[in-house]
Amino acid sequence: MVSVLSPCLVLIVFQGFCASECAFNILRYPLGELEKKYGRVSEVERLALKKDVREMFYFGYDSYMKYAYPKDELNPIYCRGRGPDYDNPSNININDILGDYSLTLIDALDTLAILGDTSGFRKAVQLVIENVTFDKNTTVQVFEANIRLLGALLSAHLLILDESQPFGNLEPDWYDGELLEMASDLASRFLPAFDNSKTGLPHPRVNLREGVPKGSRTDTCTAGAGSLLVEFGILSRLIGDPVYEMSARRANKVLWKLRNAQTGLLGNVVDVNTGKWMGELSGVGAGLDSYFEYLLKSYILFGDPEDYVMFNKTYTLAKQYMRRGRANCNSGFGEHPLYVNVDMKTGLTHSTWIDSLQAAFAGIQVLAGDMEEAICTHALYYTIWKKYGVIPERWNWQRRSPDVMFYPLRPEFVESTYLLYQATRNPFYLHVGRDILTSLNNLTRAECGYATVHSVLDMTLEDRMESFFLSETCKYLYLVRFQWYLIKIYFFIQHYSVFPL
Repeated sequence: MVSVLSPCLVLIVFQGFCASECAFNILRYPLGELEKKYGRVSEVERLALKKDVREMFYFGYDSYMKYAYPKDELNPIYCRGRGPDYDNPSNININDILGDYSLTLIDALDTLAILGDTSGFRKAVQLVIENVTFDKNTTVQVFEANIRLLGALLSAHLLILDESQPFGNLEPDWYDGELLEMASDLASRFLPAFDNSKTGLPHPRVNLREGVPKGSRTDTCTAGAGSLLVEFGILSRLIGDPVYEMSARRANKVLWKLRNAQTGLLGNVVDVNTGKWMGELSGVGAGLDSYFEYLLKSYILFGDPEDYVMFNKTYTLAKQYMRRGRANCNSGFGEHPLYVNVDMKTGLTHSTWIDSLQAAFAGIQVLAGDMEEAICTHALYYTIWKKYGVIPERWNWQRRSPDVMFYPLRPEFVESTYLLYQATRNPFYLHVGRDILTSLNNLTRAECGYATVHSVLDMTLEDRMESFFLSETCKYLYLVRFQWYLIKIYFFIQHYSVFPL
């Protein structure tokens, strides 16, 4: 088991809330080393960091528009655009995401809004409406297209219509719901994934013009099948057509019924035609991560108690079977807590690695109100970040070294940092944000954008800037600087969470 952080270090984020001689206490004088380092961020420094994040975003966004648009992504080292790999249709690493629809532009719409760039937002909206079509002979992953495209279109539409105008007047004079029409058109192209399923679980991929390709794979991850309800539910309510929400809810209920009879756990890969588990790893990272997230957010957005019942049960089982380490995060003795991958049939440890997507789990714990666990989970990933400057895709907690070396500029750790700051107002998390910003600028900035880290061991780079860097990583870094935001603003800053309670 890994022993990464002491209880004393974890206590620095409680701001004197916990009674301990090593606790972080900004009222103590003279100040200790922890208080000096993490106890405050001046207004001058906060505004400077905010400015630096804006510069980071616009360096990437302006480069995309100059060198890559209208293609889907920017290659930031050689300053070129990237689209689908037509020569190799089996290259799902590219083709699951890129579909010749100016992905980065659409994905970044709400970041432009949140930056207060009303003119840039309006211009981008006009480009999307006038030039993007989803009538394409491209095969994409439903899950990825849903969270990046459908969610982005719905978010931008709702931000335009928001009468409170929290980010300024975003509405073009000529706007008449075109983004919602595009969202509806796109979602209709996802429906064959459900129509051609024998179980109600969606096929993982659709051709945007032809539907589910003949002979295509029928294995899908739990997150892919169970992370559609937020976008589909919002769309159904906006256009008055329940078919989308009903399809997503049915998929969630099918997954729920497929839980193991002994443990109640879900696996990570399932066949959509047979309902048979093809992967029996259960965890809170890749393959299952957003399933937890969407159950909770769906309840927050729509208020259906069944969503909360399912979330609460899965979260309880995760703590029962997956949590290792000392019982209390901020006191006692033993190893630092972490959530490991287990066998869905037995609950026994399945593997000795955790992955970077699991860094979002701390944010889910914040929204669930489990603050001590959230602080503890985040502290583990901050330790890994400090060691390498970024988070490797997989990290072996037994050997304390990376198993999979790359880092594609993922936003999950930044998102959790933002949520923890909003929930605690602890300046510690502003310092974490500063560390993230410094690392990204020092280690991933390339000729015309920010590049994927190929290996955290030698910090070599790959020529790819995925759309989520601008749409999420930069956005959360920018928002963590705002000390006046309430946590419910979180439901405005994600693509798909725009119905405040």
